[in-house]
Amino acid sequence: MSRVAKNPVTVPAGVEVNIGTDALTVKGKNGVLSLPLKGDVNIALNDGTLTFQAANESKHAAAMSGTVRALVANMVKGVSEGFEKKLQLVGVGYRAQAQGTTLNLSLGFSHPVVYEMPEGVSVATPSQTEIVLTGADKQAVGQAAAEIRGYRPPEPYKGKGVRYVGEVVVMKEAKKK
Repeated sequence: MSRVAKNPVTVPAGVEVNIGTDALTVKGKNGVLSLPLKGDVNIALNDGTLTFQAANESKHAAAMSGTVRALVANMVKGVSEGFEKKLQLVGVGYRAQAQGTTLNLSLGFSHPVVYEMPEGVSVATPSQTEIVLTGADKQAVGQAAAEIRGYRPPEPYKGKGVRYVGEVVVMKEAKKK
């Protein structure tokens, strides 16, 4: 059995977990998240803790028990605390501006880049070179950050581009004559 699945998930106060036959729903102050369930994992809710058990002895069920546990733990954390990704723009003239659910980027192209935020992800720009993405769904926040970074990934010679806060870009030396 997966070692990850052996750790129970504690459900904090204010979070409601509903285990159905085909889906698990987690409801909290930041929203409602749902996970479709197959028949490989048995989930039990006892005294505010969720436990996960493989439904049979197959290798797939053992692997899925750890995966489902990790997904449910992220859902519980997301609806109670939320997730946040920070990006920074490095380069002359690189700017970001949030307007509602859209993010306007000028990244050195001949045209502005307009990125529409997915459902459940909000954006803020504390300064012109900082982007803060927040939301309850860890996957959606990470995917939005990766798509924004994908418009202009950091390049290794001058270090210009969109990077995660704290990301280390290994710089290359210029070609010598």
